[in-house]
Amino acid sequence: MKTIAEQLNVKEFPLEIKDSNGNEIYYEDSNGYWIKREFDSNYNLIYYEDSDGFWEKREYDSSNNQIYYENSYGVIRDNRVIPEYTIEELQKMLGKEFKIIK
Repeated sequence: MKTIAEQLNVKEFPLEIKDSNGNEIYYEDSNGYWIKREFDSNYNLIYYEDSDGFWEKREYDSSNNQIYYENSYGVIRDNRVIPEYTIEELQKMLGKEFKIIK
């Protein structure tokens, strides 16, 4: 698969592409090494990938605190809050009646 620089026939390096907020979303050097990044609407880095196959994913809460991290090496840090529901709330959401057996 061709890199972006190869597709665009770029001859001057490094190739840097920024989004409308000034975040660098793509970088490529003259050796073909590249980095892709994605940011959320609050400018938080939510995805990173490079040409060596390494990647990272992140999630943030409404206060921009990182609450989830995962990478291609298998590292996972999950601090997301799991909501608690009553049996009645679950039955309504699922549209089914059930009972809990201990």
